Amino acid sequence: MGTVITAARVAAPAPGPAAATTVRLAGEAARDCLERARVSTDAVGVLINVGVYREHNTIEPSMAALVQKEAGVHLDYHQRTGPTATFSFDLMNGACGVLNAVQVSGALLAGGSTERVLVTAADAHPGGRADQDPDYPYADLGAALLLERSPIPEEGFGPVRQRGARGPAGGAGFLDMAAMGSEGRRRITVRRDQDWEPRLLDLTVDTVTGYVRDEGLELPRTLLVCNRPTPGFTAALAGRLGLAPDAVIAPEAPDAAEGVPHTAAPVLGYLRAVEGGLPEGYDQLLIVSAGAGLTAACVSYRPRGL
Repeated sequence: MGTVITAARVAAPAPGPAAATTVRLAGEAARDCLERARVSTDAVGVLINVGVYREHNTIEPSMAALVQKEAGVHLDYHQRTGPTATFSFDLMNGACGVLNAVQVSGALLAGGSTERVLVTAADAHPGGRADQDPDYPYADLGAALLLERSPIPEEGFGPVRQRGARGPAGGAGFLDMAAMGSEGRRRITVRRDQDWEPRLLDLTVDTVTGYVRDEGLELPRTLLVCNRPTPGFTAALAGRLGLAPDAVIAPEAPDAAEGVPHTAAPVLGYLRAVEGGLPEGYDQLLIVSAGAGLTAACVSYRPRGL
């Protein structure tokens, strides 16, 4: 039995001056996702939140618990219309967080401890609006995936592979206590090394080529979905893999938002890839994420009905 995507949704901030929050974005995407799947909020056994950048640089309490409340997921344990409780937790690994959550979800679903896992991802500028900080690289954006088991083994996700590179992390987001002063809850430092792009590209190419070889994938029949850690990353990755530019999907943020999608990128890319059905000649996806660490991860996905 494979792990399949039952529904997926993204959420962008509403127009206007109101501050964006990860809790609101992830909660909205989660509600829309469950409505799309026609699944009750009480039928979710596990919620995994993978967002990194959040309002006011909040550390505690668990963001997953706040997202669960915002989405209205199983708030009354006494109703007992589904699982007796929803277990929610944070799982952070930068751009690769969604793929790590897919891996964990597969184990939970295979073990029978839950029938459904809801994965949420959202990033928001600590000050509330990414479009007001030209030096901040990421878009305010939320996303959600509802995962279940399929009785058809050929459907769904393959094994998740993740690799890291030795040496410096390449990029990092952190709170510089000495420099922030009284604005520490509204500011964040995002640093990238000068050799960030070539090192990350080498790691991603090695990760993808190894996965394709070991899993026996046919690249000409595989649509690549990836994030966009640097402006030239997508074209360079396609060239190194010998793919046509249109064989790689790395969508920009919706509604002309400032910045690039971060933890929500795999969900946004998946939606763009399957919208209206896969292009002719493709029967599966290879979802790739790369970011600080340096870390790269990938997983194959065969949509239902193909």
